[in-house]
Amino acid sequence: MFQNVLEKKDKKVILLGNEAIVRGALEAGVQFVSTYPGTPASEIGDTFYRLQDLYFEYSTNEKVALEAGIGASFSGLKTMVVMKDFGLNVCLDALFPFCYTGTKGPTVIVVADDPSCHSSAQSEQNTRGFAFLLHIPILEPSDSQECKDFVKFAFEISEKFKMPVLLRTTTRVNHQSGLVKLGKLASRSSLRRGDAGFVKDVNRFNTLPPRVLEMHKELLDKIEKIQEYSEKSKLNLVGGKAGRGLSSSKLGIITSGVSYLYVMEALKELKINLPILKLGFFYPLPERKIKNFIKPLKKVLIVEESEPFLEKEIKIFAKEVNCGLKVVGKELVPEIGELKPGIVAQAIAKFFGKKFNKLSVISNQLSVNRRPQLCQGCPYWLVFGAIKKAVKEKDVIFGGDIGCYMLAGVPPHNIQDYLFCMGSSIGIAHGIKKAVSGKQKLITFIGDSTFFHAGIPALINAVHNQSNPLIIIMDNKTTAMTGHQPHPGIKTDAAPIIKIEDVISACQVKNLKIIDPIKQNEFIQTIREFLKKDDVSVIIARRPCKFVK
Repeated sequence: MFQNVLEKKDKKVILLGNEAIVRGALEAGVQFVSTYPGTPASEIGDTFYRLQDLYFEYSTNEKVALEAGIGASFSGLKTMVVMKDFGLNVCLDALFPFCYTGTKGPTVIVVADDPSCHSSAQSEQNTRGFAFLLHIPILEPSDSQECKDFVKFAFEISEKFKMPVLLRTTTRVNHQSGLVKLGKLASRSSLRRGDAGFVKDVNRFNTLPPRVLEMHKELLDKIEKIQEYSEKSKLNLVGGKAGRGLSSSKLGIITSGVSYLYVMEALKELKINLPILKLGFFYPLPERKIKNFIKPLKKVLIVEESEPFLEKEIKIFAKEVNCGLKVVGKELVPEIGELKPGIVAQAIAKFFGKKFNKLSVISNQLSVNRRPQLCQGCPYWLVFGAIKKAVKEKDVIFGGDIGCYMLAGVPPHNIQDYLFCMGSSIGIAHGIKKAVSGKQKLITFIGDSTFFHAGIPALINAVHNQSNPLIIIMDNKTTAMTGHQPHPGIKTDAAPIIKIEDVISACQVKNLKIIDPIKQNEFIQTIREFLKKDDVSVIIARRPCKFVK
């Protein structure tokens, strides 16, 4: 559907949510885009990568992507930075002060959450919680049309208030397809960097004390103004009507994001009409609009995925305008995992006091459970097979990291004793080796893209502090898990290759071998040899992913 992203105005086309985000950015006139690929946001970067008229980069990690975006914004460019939920954690060091300094060029940060951990091994993360720490405006689209429109609104808000704006999506928003009414594309010439330049302004861009305390107050003042903007914004909608046999002052529903679609589907299935407040602005919340909505109600149901952020805020508002209001949320709506239409329908039925037919269309959803597996022909089969031949599994600790090789932790491999986040395999390995004082052998895995993302500092630390894990770098010549994006270790037309082995040698690693894992005897022998070393050892298992062209 790539060509649909570039269609002219006054037309409806089918777009993936991620493609609609790109389209919205192009209509807004974005000039600079940076990202580190992460599902469910990967298609955003992949689509920009195919465009020729604006600057786009796959950065080495999300912090670097945001820092590049900050530099572009400070130079006056309309900027977008894209990442998945855990990428936001990586870039918080830069994002906190960026909220203080504010923007020069309007800046939108797209963050994709992954309820139920479809592509996220670490944990379920709800990015909305950062709003209260960062004081950053957060918008939540529910479908492909809103993905496009909300991006444009986000750029408008950023330009008006000189603040970065966060667009928070979830897997079902990113990966749904829907009809999108297109607007006018910005002229291709306006997308180029052109006359951008950095104008020195220490008072604005430098966060040294005592100025940083003044910036904090300025940030809070901006949020107050944005709240007023939120009150009038058409991103927050009141719809629906009273249920049959009830006055409009009895029951209501408040929801946001993709949960709104589930609510609408459930109400249709149940043949119930209720007043609904849909919040497109998660932060700052339109406090007066919410209070006006709940004031005449006796009960309100809050439908939101994961943590009850809306529920807690609305309970506070209720104490001020409707002390008798019963706020119902996580008693009926699960806090763990993503919501589904059947779950929401059951919650609304209980809330409304109506019997729910579990054999209904939206509740009768069949699913097939199967274990994830490496692709047939994947070089990692060779790596894991060699390890099982080289060592007794019970005698070795195995460290995991983020990439396709996470599947070492499931049958038939079962060789992964810990797994946390990007690059942590090496850092945790070092801590374990220092704790066990050589009593236990340790092998840890890390991918080529992940090594560039966050593995290098941990390797330096292990060498500097005289640790001795065996690190196997799974170099399949691509960022495979998220869709085969390039990284610094891959030669492209646009950039020189940075060899992993050169970086490792520069880190003073003495024990280093590059082995094609198809050479099983050499691989097995090297594993046994390196496990006896008293300092850091690295094997680069180099064989391309079978899908690399």
